[in-house]
Amino acid sequence: MTGAQPPLYQQVKRELLAAIAAGEYSPGKPFVTQREICERFGVSHATAVRALNELAAEGHVIRRRGQGTFVAERKPAPGDQTVACILQYHGPHVSQLLAGVEAGCAEFGYRLYLTHCEGDTAREEHALRQALAHNASGIIIYPAEGSRIEGVYEEVRAQRVPLVMVDRYRSDLATDAVLVDNFGAGHDLTVELIEIGHRVIATLWDETDATSVRDRLAGHLQALRENNIPARPDLTVLRRYRSQPVEQRRAMLSELLNGPQPPTVFLCSNGYALATAAHDLAALGLDIPGDVDLAGMDDAGPFDVLPLTVAAVELPSRELGRRAMRLLHSRVTEGPADPEMIVLPVTVKNRKSAPGHLRVVGAPWEGR
Repeated sequence: MTGAQPPLYQQVKRELLAAIAAGEYSPGKPFVTQREICERFGVSHATAVRALNELAAEGHVIRRRGQGTFVAERKPAPGDQTVACILQYHGPHVSQLLAGVEAGCAEFGYRLYLTHCEGDTAREEHALRQALAHNASGIIIYPAEGSRIEGVYEEVRAQRVPLVMVDRYRSDLATDAVLVDNFGAGHDLTVELIEIGHRVIATLWDETDATSVRDRLAGHLQALRENNIPARPDLTVLRRYRSQPVEQRRAMLSELLNGPQPPTVFLCSNGYALATAAHDLAALGLDIPGDVDLAGMDDAGPFDVLPLTVAAVELPSRELGRRAMRLLHSRVTEGPADPEMIVLPVTVKNRKSAPGHLRVVGAPWEGR
């Protein structure tokens, strides 16, 4: 004796659930109509209506008056919400940014999957695809310098996975972003240097193909204009310094310092460029401070840069990650909205505010 067959509407409902699970109907897209159910399964109008009503009651589909029935967005089970965090490089700034993201994940109940891409756009693309493959609830990404990848970002958008860029943005992609005031970093630090008495300011760059760098340069140039200081191309040119061979770096510094109007301060794009400049200037026999000063457009570097600088910008790194996570959580829970750009203020600190000072004494290496 065989068991009784389930009611016809339940059989139809089971078939429709299998079709949704197989990806035959995408979230947010129109679902099969009552008439199509009747024709496909050979059932009555009442059976089709009951099957759809049960699917709607259980949250598998959404019925909109005057529009039809649509497949509901996937809702992760409790404890199944995950955030993919894709970062570049390591260091204090990135570590604090990550700490802010982790704090937000703990607050809102997400699991965190972390990838460091080390500036490699191929690894960035792979990490984004992995986030999609593992059904991440949302993505926080610090895009690599010069990132031009597009296809995977289109896939993220098509699958309606919330994505927040952090620290920098891409002007060719309309996404949520949480940034520091990079224009203000370049502008306010330059104003501080001018007020101290510096009027010949040379810039030294690490990365060059990023919105954060271009915004800092724009702020620096604006401050020069406001103070009627001509922008000299040899001082403000956006060229790589830190990644150049040591001989080229030191030759560039020597050329600037031996010119008719040598710079009195080197304005470094970040702490890593600043640390490299300190090493190179010491090798050239220069004392810091004394012969020349250093300033940092941010405090991201291998050590606390403030004791070595005449002035430096302090980044709100932890708050950057926390605010990015808060914005991502709102997108996950409340659904899509127009892209938002949140800009956090920075703080300029000068040597007087440092708990102590460092002095670099030049010790020329033989054969220089």
